[in-house]
Amino acid sequence: MAKQLYLIDGDENHAEALKTYIGRRQYDVICVSTFDSAKRLLDKNFPDIILADPFISEEMVSCLESVKKNDPRVQIIIFSQKDKLDTAMDIFGSSAIHYLELPLNSKALDLALTAACIIISMNKKVSQYSQKLVDFQNEQNLLNQLFEEVPCYISVQDRNLRITAANKKFKYHFGNQIGGYCFEIYKHRTSQCHECPVVATFQDGKSHSTEEIVTSKFGKQYNVLTRTAPIRNEKGEITQVMEMSTNITQIRQLQDHLVSLGLMLGSMSHGVKGMLTALDGGIYQLETGLAKKDDDRVFKASEQIKTMADKIKNMVLEILYYAKSRELQYEEMTVAALARNVVSNVKPMAEKHGVNLDIAIPETLGNIDVDPKWMEASLVNFLENAVDACVSDRDNKDHCIKFQVSKNSKNQICFTISDNGIGMDTETKNKMFTLFFTSKGSQGTGLGLFIAHRVIKYHGGIVDVESEQGKGSQFCICLPFQKPDSTKNVEFPVVFPRVNG
Repeated sequence: MAKQLYLIDGDENHAEALKTYIGRRQYDVICVSTFDSAKRLLDKNFPDIILADPFISEEMVSCLESVKKNDPRVQIIIFSQKDKLDTAMDIFGSSAIHYLELPLNSKALDLALTAACIIISMNKKVSQYSQKLVDFQNEQNLLNQLFEEVPCYISVQDRNLRITAANKKFKYHFGNQIGGYCFEIYKHRTSQCHECPVVATFQDGKSHSTEEIVTSKFGKQYNVLTRTAPIRNEKGEITQVMEMSTNITQIRQLQDHLVSLGLMLGSMSHGVKGMLTALDGGIYQLETGLAKKDDDRVFKASEQIKTMADKIKNMVLEILYYAKSRELQYEEMTVAALARNVVSNVKPMAEKHGVNLDIAIPETLGNIDVDPKWMEASLVNFLENAVDACVSDRDNKDHCIKFQVSKNSKNQICFTISDNGIGMDTETKNKMFTLFFTSKGSQGTGLGLFIAHRVIKYHGGIVDVESEQGKGSQFCICLPFQKPDSTKNVEFPVVFPRVNG
């Protein structure tokens, strides 16, 4: 696009000659010869370049000064008689980029115009860069706002695990300790965590996640789900790692509540079933004793009915006080006794459905530290699921469950439950221990195996699963003989004892 140039010259003929010369060089030239015409032109619009004789009138000097003041981007080239150039230089100084002597030298005029075009081009680039800088600053402000306002804990750490930046939520809960170690601020540790996701990201450049328990500056503990992301420099080198932690404390509290609720319901179902069976037996004895006028039989029946009524009463009271908490109630008991209690609870169910139980419980496995109520409920759940898997298998008539107890090479006690039921596909196997997942449709709650698995974990144990659809499943539950230190202070809501009928 041609540069617009205003030519202000009191000599009209001279101006027309200059216009022709300058126009050949692709300039859009407008000529004026009086101050009034120049003033009207400048009031409407400022050009890119003004080539002017400032002495065509007394007002012209102040007019040009006003133009430069209002728009510094306008490039002014002054020309005049030789005896007036010094005066012009004193007046305009550096406001004009060139001073040309009449008659004009073409080379001097060309150089002046070229210099003006260069400055105009540079000013446009500066303006563009300035706008880009403003846009960049706006984007940076937006990113800073997002960083500060994201509703999770965000920290940036260097290779020494020192915090170099943190968002508002992090500072509020853990303090504004820039330069401090993350493990000191987060967990009040004196050394780095054993499996640090930040260290892992520095090593392989990938995002890593972990679930942690952190302590705020107020002394409150939170469950957080942490994920990391590498921050790279212009060479692609990882210089820092960003760690984002989401507070999932309420979710974990809900899960704990559901765990306790499921265990309560499981314990209650077995307890109520046993008590009702015993109550039916007492009523039958009472009726037959009355019919036969057998006072001894009537007395024993009434005592049994009274005992069952008291147990039902106690259970109702326990339900009312369900919100209470307690630590795991570890007891030392023989492995054989624990295993026999589990089998005795599942055996009636297996017999009812014609499922054979192959039991192998050695008496020489010694003692184990467990919370018997929780552990029995957990192992019963695995056994009952094995029975359900057999019952659901319509292709095989002879179903069998093997329940074996042994010691492995790691000095752990292992309960192995194998069945020849329907088995599981890969998706079911991968999701079986997740909350609310069930393969039983409306017949399941999705709590049973989730609860059972957590009970095993709280006892420091593991569950290994092997299964193939149509060929059955095998669960191997391995537990330490002694309670692990990590579970000493774990609290659970009240669990209700299982009552055998």
